Amino acid sequence: MQNQTFIREIVEMQKAYDVVVVGGGPSGATAASELARAGYSVALLDKPGRIKPCGGAVPPRLIRDFDIPDELIEARAHCARMIAPSGAQVDMPIDGGYVGMVDRARFDEWLRQRAVQHGAERFDGTFLDIDCDVDSNNSDGHCELRFRSHSEPVKEQSLRARYVIGADGANSAVGRHTVKGADRVPFVAAYHEIVKSDGSNAIDFDPARCDVYYQGQVSPDFYGWVFPHGDVTSVGVGSAKKGFKLRQATKRLRQSAGMTDADTVRCEGAPIPLKVMKRWDNGRNVILSGDAAGVVAPASGEGIYYAMRCGQLVAGAVEQSLVTNNPRALATARKAFMKESGKVFFILGIMQRFWYRSDKLREKFVHICKDKDVQRLTWEAYMNKELVRKKPLAHVRIFFKDLAHLCGVAHIR
Repeated sequence: MQNQTFIREIVEMQKAYDVVVVGGGPSGATAASELARAGYSVALLDKPGRIKPCGGAVPPRLIRDFDIPDELIEARAHCARMIAPSGAQVDMPIDGGYVGMVDRARFDEWLRQRAVQHGAERFDGTFLDIDCDVDSNNSDGHCELRFRSHSEPVKEQSLRARYVIGADGANSAVGRHTVKGADRVPFVAAYHEIVKSDGSNAIDFDPARCDVYYQGQVSPDFYGWVFPHGDVTSVGVGSAKKGFKLRQATKRLRQSAGMTDADTVRCEGAPIPLKVMKRWDNGRNVILSGDAAGVVAPASGEGIYYAMRCGQLVAGAVEQSLVTNNPRALATARKAFMKESGKVFFILGIMQRFWYRSDKLREKFVHICKDKDVQRLTWEAYMNKELVRKKPLAHVRIFFKDLAHLCGVAHIR
């Protein structure tokens, strides 16, 4: 009652926005930028100092589609090295392409600043709660959102808007308040340490190569990574297994990579969703985006491109709802996303559920990565963000090779 009284007292003096975006990561910042550029009044609420643990890999398509300047690309990886439980290594060179590497601290802030340049109004604060019920206290249908401001003096404030986009990450607080099922999304716990690339005694360190560790001691059900970002390197692990000690696993990974003595710049941890939510909106005035909607690719854990594309689609759905005054348009964002990426997510999900179950299977998985057809199709699909259809015979060959491994016919050399 006290919170409702507080909200009612300030309603008359408060600006009402078309949209409030909660969360200023790649998805939220992209959605805010798209809507502000289209001429809508947008408030972007973000918790300052928050950096998501992330390998920072982005495909050329993201750089191209979202006009990312070269200055934000810290490094370009031209090869990935897969490390099996036995220590066997398989290099997967990228023929005619690359993986861009970004530092999330710089990258995300640049995206937020671009949203402001396009007209979004930025607020630093922590989301507290939201009232989106159309009743006697909210007769105009606007959502009323409370947050704790981080600017001086620290105090509780409120924002009003016709629509709210929850882009506040996995286990979204906005989602838990408003969207059915948002509190039941499975996730991987991720942790990484950003270390200095120079001055370490890294074993065979290559600033143009991403190393991926498929070893049970590093992660019993996911993987560990060593991704170079120019002057610094992201070393991290992920696991959905309860009780698995991520910090200890990262310490072991740093030892394996010869980076124990490298200076640590910062450490971060956060959940990464494992499944796209069945519903992204509440049917009226709230829609989720990015990690909050579960759009992280299974098996690879790749999320930046999908988060930004999701933000773009969510912005389009919100704009359609604003124009038509029909909240049913919100559902078009998920439909469009699943039409584009649903098959890719389905295939990657099967891969993760099968190949990541044991070190014996992980050993076979790394061995399959030697195959040139696998390498070519993997990189083409990654860089272009779609299944490769122009090489049907290569798909057939891969199918039978995978079948041989599944049946134990193929031998690991």
